[in-house]
Amino acid sequence: MKIKAIITGATGMVGKSVLLACLDSELVESVLIINRKSVGIDHPKMKEIIHADFLNLTAIKEELKGYDACFFCMGVSSVGMNEETYTKLTFDITNHFVNTLFEINPEMVFNYVSGIGSDSSEQSRTMWARVKGKTENIVLNKGFKDAYAFRLGMLVPEKGVKMSLVYKIFKPLFPLFRLFNSVTTSSKIGKAMIHSVLLPQQLKHLKNSDMNELAAKVI
Repeated sequence: MKIKAIITGATGMVGKSVLLACLDSELVESVLIINRKSVGIDHPKMKEIIHADFLNLTAIKEELKGYDACFFCMGVSSVGMNEETYTKLTFDITNHFVNTLFEINPEMVFNYVSGIGSDSSEQSRTMWARVKGKTENIVLNKGFKDAYAFRLGMLVPEKGVKMSLVYKIFKPLFPLFRLFNSVTTSSKIGKAMIHSVLLPQQLKHLKNSDMNELAAKVI
């Protein structure tokens, strides 16, 4: 089986990582990316939709049909944001995608890129952890064929993935970071996303070591 996947956030580091892995994988037939601005890639397996309002998908709803998976990689930093704004950009947008795609195809796999430390009890004193946990819950409990929360920690960017300033500072240490199972890489998170569609996992909250293990499985 070859999968057809929707990817959001492909202009960011995580989404770009997943996109490049999908384009390289023989297990992926086609990819639809939805962005506010172009990712700047031309590939025969890829279709790109530029869409401004992620809280209203009515105009593109028909184009979202027929996909096996959604790899939801959009995300913003909570630094400098109040809870209302962060909730709108994190929970509300994801919730709208979840509801829209579930209506179209409840038999798809929905993967949400969360973060290490997210709190699914929604009781944390840390604002972002509560909001991320709340978002995980609506994804995992909606009723899709399958769904996962990728609680991403340290990610080592590889070829074609733009690094932030912080990552550039630590770039000389990347070879060392790769030795730790608590660290994952661009290619590994991409492979883990793909493999999760084809190899259902009992564990639904995946940390970096779980992603690495899933990525290493042979299909």
